[in-house]
Amino acid sequence: MAVEAYLPALSIVTITALIDSINPCAIGVLILMISVLLAKGKSTKEMLFLGSIYIGAVFLVYLLAGLGLLYFLATIPLYVTEYISLAVGLFIVAAGILEVKDFFWYGRGFSLQIPPFLAEKLHKYSSAKMTITSIAFLGAFVAAIELPCTGAPYLAIITLLSQYFNFTALLLLIYYNLIFIAPLLFILIAIALGKKLHTFKRWKQDNRGFMRLAIGLMLIAMGWLLILIANGTINLG
Repeated sequence: MAVEAYLPALSIVTITALIDSINPCAIGVLILMISVLLAKGKSTKEMLFLGSIYIGAVFLVYLLAGLGLLYFLATIPLYVTEYISLAVGLFIVAAGILEVKDFFWYGRGFSLQIPPFLAEKLHKYSSAKMTITSIAFLGAFVAAIELPCTGAPYLAIITLLSQYFNFTALLLLIYYNLIFIAPLLFILIAIALGKKLHTFKRWKQDNRGFMRLAIGLMLIAMGWLLILIANGTINLG
């Protein structure tokens, strides 16, 4: 017998977005960019402005990509969506297992992370001349390469939202993306208020394993939920 449920609930979107927001790449690039700005003698006002450009670009590209995927999934036939949900669910469970693996054996074997050559390019670009255009491009580039590499939580929420696409689903997607950029805004404002940059660098390094574990467990749960929806065990209300 199928279980009727109104999904995804606000709590599911919030928890998934919070976990996804602890994104090592977006945070790492922001920290590197701020360190370069400070080294160049930029004022706090300039740092806040340029940092906001970067965060705004991340938000906009991530949101637009999500809207595109959401629209695509919502417009295809229902019977096809069921198979897609099943495939996405299996993929997300596998992604979760890989993330849990990184908690125990970080950096060993295959991992869901940005390839080293792209990470190196990001770091080089982050250290280049800081203009409004270049920083906006940097934020857009970070968001674009995160989607295929570390966007499994986002894909899970988009797939769930597409099951019952309406204006509320659109608001939930915007809400998800606002939470996604919240840590970036927190770091930027905290540094502007005098918090030491190395504090965030050390925190990122010390907690990367636990970030992987949290993301992995959440992905396994979300993937299993999608599988249950796809096979009819849970029906969206």
